[in-house]
Amino acid sequence: MRKLRSAFYLFLLTCISGVLAYHYIEGMSISDSIFMTAITISSVGFGEVQPLTGKGRIITMFIIVFGITIAGYTLGTFIRMLIEGEISERFGRKKVAKRISVLKNHFIVCGFGRIGKLITKELLKNGEKVIVLENDAKRVPELESMAVTYLMLDASDENTLLKAGIMKAKGLVTAVMSDADNVFITLTARMLHPDIYIMARASDAKNEKKLSSAGADKVVSPYLIGGQRMAQMLIRPTVVDFIDIATMDDKLGLRMEEAKISPKSHYIGKTLIESNLRKDFGVIIVLIKKADGEMKFNPQPTEVLEVDDVIVMLGKIHDVEKINAII
Repeated sequence: MRKLRSAFYLFLLTCISGVLAYHYIEGMSISDSIFMTAITISSVGFGEVQPLTGKGRIITMFIIVFGITIAGYTLGTFIRMLIEGEISERFGRKKVAKRISVLKNHFIVCGFGRIGKLITKELLKNGEKVIVLENDAKRVPELESMAVTYLMLDASDENTLLKAGIMKAKGLVTAVMSDADNVFITLTARMLHPDIYIMARASDAKNEKKLSSAGADKVVSPYLIGGQRMAQMLIRPTVVDFIDIATMDDKLGLRMEEAKISPKSHYIGKTLIESNLRKDFGVIIVLIKKADGEMKFNPQPTEVLEVDDVIVMLGKIHDVEKINAII
């Protein structure tokens, strides 16, 4: 793009120089000078506007040589860039930047490996807005097939996080392969946006404390969780099957969902029995997480609902979605 811009400026300079030369040296009017320059560079052969002096003919020769050469170079550069996709890529980046600029309450996923891909897929499945940061060009076909917004940039660079709209994001997941990179991304994200929710992947369980110290709200070790889950499937297979159905499988039409009591909710100050959540929506209230972090499992009917309480419930998909919309 820089070469194209330089060629265009040279072509423009040649045109302006020709107009000024015809005007001041040959005494032509501005309109005649523009016309003479145009027909000279284009080589259409309309003839001279007025008889030229020796200096005028030298000027014409220079305009022909430089004008046609620069015009040919400009056109060739444009065609090359068009064929190689540089122009479409540049406009594509601008389109992505424009799309990101209007996003808010989205998630930023750093790394599109096996873990990052699964996270992105689940977030999109649940209707969340996602931006993926990945610097491996081999991942582009998969990103394109998922129709997800992405930036081919280094997630550890603070400018990349700013371009991804971190200041308006709901949360960030750092799932790159290196724990050191995850620590650096976490530190950078926390520095830029102190209130953002950060989830970090730890390949080695020994690095969980480091990621927490760096500012991660939640640290997940896929290998540890995978091992524990496999063991639980051997020990408590029915329990694991139920959790899978409630959290990841929609085949039975059930879902375990959470809903946060907003400051404007009409449920504030009401007890569970007064809220009629169970009666009106047929859901099972599994627990209530209070604003101070206290977990109340199998809450009593007399439990009072307060601002920022998080209700975890199990019910039919359309019922829990209704509750989330009104609570």
